[in-house]
Amino acid sequence: MTLATASKEGMPSARIVLLKSFDESGFVFFTNYESQKGRELIENPTAALVFYWALLEQQIRIIGSVSKVSREESEGYFGSRPWANRIGAWASHQSQTIMNREGLDRRTEHLMIQYKDKDVPLPAYWGGFRVSPERIEFWQSRPSRLHDRFLYTRLPENGWQIDRLSP
Repeated sequence: MTLATASKEGMPSARIVLLKSFDESGFVFFTNYESQKGRELIENPTAALVFYWALLEQQIRIIGSVSKVSREESEGYFGSRPWANRIGAWASHQSQTIMNREGLDRRTEHLMIQYKDKDVPLPAYWGGFRVSPERIEFWQSRPSRLHDRFLYTRLPENGWQIDRLSP
């Protein structure tokens, strides 16, 4: 999915992230909290998500508030990741400038030796975020650009208002 965030100054940023789960409380993905997206979500806890399927000519846009998932949920997912991915979470200072690839490779090799035949623990700076939807728009392409668009807006009493939008 595409994740769009903004800094506290309002500078937008978007990137593709892996949706790991969703339920009635929201959409969950995991990252380094010290990465650009992590810092932006902590400073400005709102985000937009976009799912686009070109072959189906459909998209879903979601706007919502963001919160960290529990440490237990982060530990559960982190423990399910391949060993090398867990090492990578420790080795990479995501979004930080590095001098060269060799330094990253050396750090990775050191961690691989340190955790050889051991469980790799969850770093304190790594975990999940949940986007709790406040608005969800469903878009379906139609001929002549007369697309179908339906906007669901969360109501205070936990229901949804549904509006058809003009294309």
